[in-house]
Amino acid sequence: MSLLSLQGVSRRFGGLNALSDVTLDVEPGEIVGLIGPNGAGKTTLVNVVSGVYRPTAGTVTFDGQRIDGMKPYQISRLGLARTYQVVQPFPEMTVLQNVTAPAAFAANTHSLVEAEEKAREAIEFLGLGAQIDTPAAELTLAGRKRLELAKSLAMDPKVLLLDEVNAGLNHTEIDTALHLIRTIAERGVTIIIIEHLMKVVMNLCTRIVVLHHGAKIADGTPEAVSHDEDVIKAYLGRRYAELAALRRKEETNG
Repeated sequence: MSLLSLQGVSRRFGGLNALSDVTLDVEPGEIVGLIGPNGAGKTTLVNVVSGVYRPTAGTVTFDGQRIDGMKPYQISRLGLARTYQVVQPFPEMTVLQNVTAPAAFAANTHSLVEAEEKAREAIEFLGLGAQIDTPAAELTLAGRKRLELAKSLAMDPKVLLLDEVNAGLNHTEIDTALHLIRTIAERGVTIIIIEHLMKVVMNLCTRIVVLHHGAKIADGTPEAVSHDEDVIKAYLGRRYAELAALRRKEETNG
């Protein structure tokens, strides 16, 4: 049984089909990249899975339990956490306070002391230990991105949905973020990541799903998806495909 399963999921907003009959199965341990042009339906899909929106049609099943129609807090308590593209911590609260809140709310902790301990663990893991008592408003963008990850990780997720966690970061910060994501996956967390940087997707993900106009147009290994003609036309572009082929040829020739 798949850990997360979407069957025929659609979501309409008036006359707009933001998602159209999307079927997707995610297995434990996968790192799935979700890519596509702006407006393709990527964030809408994450919002449907996490309970922000109800699907207009179709079903969503998580860990053997149907969750479409559940409230976001109910879904999070089952072990599904997410980050947001625009990070919005509580600015006047410290890093510790920001992370303790979701740990107390959704991590099956039995006391505030236990929640704080879990928060401290996530903060140290994300490299924010030196700023544990710093107000969130004083963090850099990279620090706020790490804080967002810490908040989600403190919830003890089985599945972590990441919405453009690398947006706005420089090359060094992106490399650090990729290392952290890989380490999270090694701890047994299944990951679905929305990402526009193809270098990140190709190096990080075990599988890539491509959306276009709300429909799934490709689903496969990074290698297979980068060769898919529909994906090249809709998103990657011919120039990217040619450069990728050239890089592969150079690697093959040593």
